[in-house]
Amino acid sequence: MGEGQTRVSLWGIDVFLAVAEEGSISAAARRLGVSPPAVSQQLAAVEASLGVVLFDRAARPFVLTPAGTMFRRHAQVILNAEAEARADLARADLARLTTLRLGMIEDFDAEVTPALLSGLAGAMAECRFLLETGASHRLLDQLEARALDLVVAAELGTEGLDAGWREVHPILTEPFVAVHPKTGGEVPLILYSARHLMGRQISAHLAQSNLRPQVRFELDSYHAILAMVAAGAGWTILTPLALHHAARFADRVKVIPLAGAPLARSISLSARAGVLGDIPATVAAEMRSLVTARVIAPAVARWPWLGAELRLP
Repeated sequence: MGEGQTRVSLWGIDVFLAVAEEGSISAAARRLGVSPPAVSQQLAAVEASLGVVLFDRAARPFVLTPAGTMFRRHAQVILNAEAEARADLARADLARLTTLRLGMIEDFDAEVTPALLSGLAGAMAECRFLLETGASHRLLDQLEARALDLVVAAELGTEGLDAGWREVHPILTEPFVAVHPKTGGEVPLILYSARHLMGRQISAHLAQSNLRPQVRFELDSYHAILAMVAAGAGWTILTPLALHHAARFADRVKVIPLAGAPLARSISLSARAGVLGDIPATVAAEMRSLVTARVIAPAVARWPWLGAELRLP
């Protein structure tokens, strides 16, 4: 390599592979979220560093030259090795932790939280786990106060006010749904408590949609609400996670799309920014895998119309 030449960067390899797969500078730029001139500049730098031409730019879409075809094989190996190194480092970080304080909303208690803790225990043999469940706003307050290390909670709509103190890893987006007794007939609405964010979201939705159903009960327990709906005492507005949490009632109620404008909530894993390295991203990835298998898949199998709305971010 000549004295004036630069080394090929991982970003340069990313750009090269994007152009190879997309077949054009503009399509690669859209995929990578950068400008076409930035892609052109980076691609030219890679070719200059290697001393070869990688693409026949006269062809549409671009075609790899023989040198480009050869480099593509090596480029993919390099990126795979980098991904494996990151995974190893993340596992090493996990293995060094001695205590992990985790806050979780109760919605995941049925299956996801136990499975997550079991998996983390296998990767963190010397770690002691402390779990706290509660309302999203309380868990996030405890995270900010350094009483918890990781928190899985519903987003409160205050992300822009966090002043960068936390890092956020999205886990799930889920719609609100209407849940009715299978017996039919006119019954009052059973509201989820307005003491919690979910209850306030539901009340705001009803007001904005100009809906004024009769309300006789306001409860803060998924099990109690769904038991009353199953018994024909009322109908309710909840989310698929709430139905998963109280799954024994799923066969005894009728679930339909919510009337009015769409209403959804987002659930994320949060940590104090920069404190735990790659651990939050690693735990979030495991959460998404568990949520896909244990929440999304069975819910969509039971209610196929949820497929477009109940999803990973």
